[in-house]
Formats: sequence, structure tokens, C-alpha cells
Amino acid sequence: MKVTPLKIPDVKLIEPDVFEDERGFFFESFNQQKFNEAIGENIIFVQDNHSKSSKGVLRGLHYQEAPFAQGKLVRVVAGEVFDVAVDTRKESTTYGQWVAEILSADNRKQLWIPPGFAHGFLTITYEAELLYKTTEFYSKEHERCIHWKNNDFDITWPNINASIATSLKDS
Repeated sequence: MKVTPLKIPDVKLIEPDVFEDERGFFFESFNQQKFNEAIGENIIFVQDNHSKSSKGVLRGLHYQEAPFAQGKLVRVVAGEVFDVAVDTRKESTTYGQWVAEILSADNRKQLWIPPGFAHGFLTITYEAELLYKTTEFYSKEHERCIHWKNNDFDITWPNINASIATSLKDS
């Protein structure tokens, strides 16, 4: 497993060791011990989520406030997305900055987004499915949304030649 800190070092790109041959492929999608060693702390996941979206669907930017702030380990099992993390930690030297990666079923990359970050993604392909683990349970009363076009962050979303579709809470 290769772990690369991004422009915001607390956000990590994880690339698993993949074993491929003419029959297909195999890789460990998650190993608690290796993950904790790579991140440098003892992370406990309490919930797994599965999301399916059509091309042009933009979900986010979502986060939860303490005491239910969620860390997320995100991966794509079908299709491709532009995945974004925005630092919402007011005491952080990277507050208000964002990082993004293309996550796809083909590249098998994963993104570790620690608590204190807003998360969102734009579906690039016909459809995409994401699996993500969270470090806290969902709490509607602690959930917050940042508009995906918020000028304070100036996120450069890709032009996918499709209409952007959002939910009411993300509009």
C-alpha cells in the first residue's frame, strides 16, 4: 500500500497493492492494522456507506460538527468521480483550502479525509458507486453543508459537458 499526503498533508491518497493476471485482480481494500500504521493513529470506523450517482450529480460539500465530526475513507467501485475535501478546521494552517483527486474503479485509489473536512464529489462517468467508511455515526442535527460553488473556496470543478444535478440541501 502506498500512502501519499496531499497538498493538505492530513488528507492522504491511498493506493493499494493490486495483483492482476489474466483471471482478473485481487487487492486488500482495507486492513485496519496497515491503515492505522500508514495514518499514524488508531482510527476506528463505525459505519459503511454506499452511494450511487448518475453523471453530473454533485453531492456535497457535507460535514458534521463535533462531537460527531466524521473522518471518511472513500473509494469508487464503479465509474469515476472528482472527489473533493475542504479543510473546515478554523485553527488549521490550511483552513479554507481544498484538495481533489480523481477516484475510479480503474485506478482503485482511496482518499482518507480526516474529521474537520467537508467532502463532496462530482460524478464524471455515466454513473458511479462510492463506498466509504466513517469514524462517527450520521447525525442529522450535526450535519452541515457548504455550497459547492462557494467563492471562499473557489473549487475548480471539472467541465464534464453535462448539467450539474444536486439535492435541495446542496443547491
